[in-house]
Amino acid sequence: MTTGSATEQATSVPGELQYLAPGSTVLRRFTAPGASINTGSYESHTVQVHDGRPFQDTFRTDTHGFEIAVHPSAVGDFTDKAEVDAVYLPEVIEFIKERTGADEVVSRGAVLRRTAAPAEHASQPQAALVHIDYGPEGAAMTAARVYAEQFPDGPGYSRALATSFWRVFSPPPQDWPLALCDFRSLRDDEGLPNQLYFVDRIPDDPIAEVVDQSKMITSGSEFLFNPDHDWWYFPDMTRDEILFFVFHDSDHSRAWRVLHSAFRDPTVEGAVPRHSIEVRSFAFFR
Repeated sequence: MTTGSATEQATSVPGELQYLAPGSTVLRRFTAPGASINTGSYESHTVQVHDGRPFQDTFRTDTHGFEIAVHPSAVGDFTDKAEVDAVYLPEVIEFIKERTGADEVVSRGAVLRRTAAPAEHASQPQAALVHIDYGPEGAAMTAARVYAEQFPDGPGYSRALATSFWRVFSPPPQDWPLALCDFRSLRDDEGLPNQLYFVDRIPDDPIAEVVDQSKMITSGSEFLFNPDHDWWYFPDMTRDEILFFVFHDSDHSRAWRVLHSAFRDPTVEGAVPRHSIEVRSFAFFR
């Protein structure tokens, strides 16, 4: 499947996506006890988000940066953290090892998101900004830290792959599905680093030079609007399906990153609020 042929054949819905606004060049998020601040500014752009269902068997992580797969889980309650830790995380690790051939996979834990009353079950709101969780700098930094923590006597790695394993467990249709951007429509020079800091108090001047970099936890990427971005979604996902997509791959001969964002589907009314679970992982190859 080529980007052009599928895009020309696919039906689509108008999706309002929040891109980084021009002029936002110092991107930081400071999180302190009881407070947080983001230095970026954002603007809405309505784009056509293509229905990937008719082509779902043709998407591949190595080519497009994402794929959809059938993956039934033995978990009975995804809001039960103990069950998720004991049952789901090993399921995810096994899938990633089998799908990628990685020698080691380390889970970074699960995140629940809910589009209404997100505080229930310790969930977070939908992630409705165009972003990538781990940018090149953040992925390299976190991969090295995770490997050193988990495999202190390990032989090292030649490739590190950061991925998302995303599942919706509320019934279809979804009011806020996940949109994913075909890697082939993204230029290598796009993206600005957005650094995450955990601090004791919010700084008086959040855009001033940060002297103590030890507070920086990781760095993701945010993006300016580009009309060439080719967006896809998979409506009516079921509990037995997952989206598997790339945050960052140190091997740039493959699709090595995927923009993504939740968006409100304007064709859906009266849906149960979307409840989803995402597991972020690092896979290592010797």
